Amino acid sequence: MSALVTVEDLHVSFGDVHAVRGISFTVEPGECVAIVGESGSGKSVTARTLVGLAGPGAQVRTARLELAGRDARRHSERDWRTVRGGFAGLVLQDALGSLDPLRTIGAEIGEVLRVHRKRDTPERLLAEVHVPEPERRARQYPHQLSGGLRQRALIASAIAARPPLLIADEPTTALDVTVQAQILELLAERRSPETALLLISHDLAVVSRLADRVLVMKDGEIVESGPTRELLAGARHPYTKKLVAAATLTRRSPVEPREGVVLRAEGLSKAYGKQTVVEDVGLTIGRGEIVGLVGESGSGKTTVAQLLFGLAEPTAGTVTFEDQPWSNVRERKRRPLRRHLQLISQDPLASFDPRWTVRRVVAEALPPGESPLPLLERVGLGARILDRYPRQLSGGQRQRVAIARALAPRPSLIICDEPVSALDVSVQAQVLDLLAGIREADGTALLFISHDLGVVHHLADRLLVMRGGRVVEQGPVGEVFARPAHDYTRALLAAVPTLEVSS
Repeated sequence: MSALVTVEDLHVSFGDVHAVRGISFTVEPGECVAIVGESGSGKSVTARTLVGLAGPGAQVRTARLELAGRDARRHSERDWRTVRGGFAGLVLQDALGSLDPLRTIGAEIGEVLRVHRKRDTPERLLAEVHVPEPERRARQYPHQLSGGLRQRALIASAIAARPPLLIADEPTTALDVTVQAQILELLAERRSPETALLLISHDLAVVSRLADRVLVMKDGEIVESGPTRELLAGARHPYTKKLVAAATLTRRSPVEPREGVVLRAEGLSKAYGKQTVVEDVGLTIGRGEIVGLVGESGSGKTTVAQLLFGLAEPTAGTVTFEDQPWSNVRERKRRPLRRHLQLISQDPLASFDPRWTVRRVVAEALPPGESPLPLLERVGLGARILDRYPRQLSGGQRQRVAIARALAPRPSLIICDEPVSALDVSVQAQVLDLLAGIREADGTALLFISHDLGVVHHLADRLLVMRGGRVVEQGPVGEVFARPAHDYTRALLAAVPTLEVSS
């Protein structure tokens, strides 16, 4: 049987930017091929080029581009519309952005069936991808579904015309760990001897679970490729080795606890109207301690962060910080201690004034006349970015600037709310090492909030697990991971994808 996809010497450029540089590969029926790499590697541009969606202004040049044996180099837009859905189904990371907000899920899937003249029903396709109550869901709009259900609906739309190729571009990145496991299982179910899966991902643990072969991309080039187990166990290229090392986070050596408690919350609850989002949460954070707070979307962990930081007031319960009342007091009473409690968010760009340079962003938190350069050098940045604006920096650089700004007042506690979830795996590892180093050098305590249990296991001393607004389990990280007591904790741990590197 001939290859479903054959690519030889593919180049894609946008003006002077060469996004893809002369790559060649094939995808055979029945196999899963993964393209891995970090942001800007060219992996998504490659996938979109296969369905005629390289992007506005893209210049595509290739010696050979065959889809099911047919030359696609001179395809018209009409030809590409036939390819999309008919030959290749496309599943993207952002299901909400991919689905038409003005159409019901049933109408969206029905349009694909109509265009490709398939005798099927949206309800049956939704049932096929394990959407509960498919008749009711088919009548709903994308914004009325959870992230996991939206992704299932997008997969149902992608497979409606029974295409031989499914292209999944970061299909699980924005999902909670248990939902991620369900979507991966669903994608695995789609494979057959006649169909293939092209998986685009930066997550090697996900790739090791699904892919037969891996192509590693860096700066628009394939730097290494091979069977998945062999490549992960015996990576040869330095970049592949770097990705594998960053994806295999191990527990850090324990740090001797310091005396005293920096923050204490007792009986913390928060309700909005009749809806209780946090209920009877208690926690303590010792000096120099790293406490992990984990849970899925809607568990209440970000609301807890807001209550602890003073961005919201609890309906019941109290917070004390540095032995002083912190909750339900006027801001002027908090002000003397405010500098000792800092917050790092998932998206630092939203917290920076876009009119300020990096120099001013960091200097604003320093005593007058003190240079921001030593702090920037401490977080791995230098003078070259002082006069840049945050929008001109990469995600990892922006997060480092946010950390530098948080360190400026010499805080005793930093609340980190999903600080690495939007970063590439190697940048993520660098930021985690930086945070751990800050604790060890300065004795700064961290509350590390995340949905990524692997990251928390690597960094934290103690762990609290939240579900439905309540803490259902807590204890030393090693003990919780080794002997989880609550069914929900066990389900979370079972769903975490692990990197399989054995040959």
